[in-house]
Amino acid sequence: MSLTFYWYPNCSTCRNAKKWLEAEGIDFKPVHIVENPPTKKEIQSMFKISDLEPRKFFNTSGKVYREEKLKEVIPTATEDEMAKLLSENGMLIKRPILTDGKQVTVGFKEADYEKVWKL
Repeated sequence: MSLTFYWYPNCSTCRNAKKWLEAEGIDFKPVHIVENPPTKKEIQSMFKISDLEPRKFFNTSGKVYREEKLKEVIPTATEDEMAKLLSENGMLIKRPILTDGKQVTVGFKEADYEKVWKL
């Protein structure tokens, strides 16, 4: 199973997720979410394979989200518009994102990682 791990190294949640993956011996490819955010097409694919509403992919506590007043925009935005916003600025994405192309987790909760990613 080839996993892609979208993360931001300065994020403590991301570092905790990375430590968990390494401790479990799970192989993954780290991708800096700000320097190389997922493309619009990749984000749309993650929307489809996740059980989450697209708005759950947004880092609602982030500075960029607040500055851009996205709290007012997201409720009426289309999936296409949300994917475009996320692909244009990795700081808008709730992190980390871990995916193998068939499953995706957003954020890090150890119980979720145990359930989804532990072999």
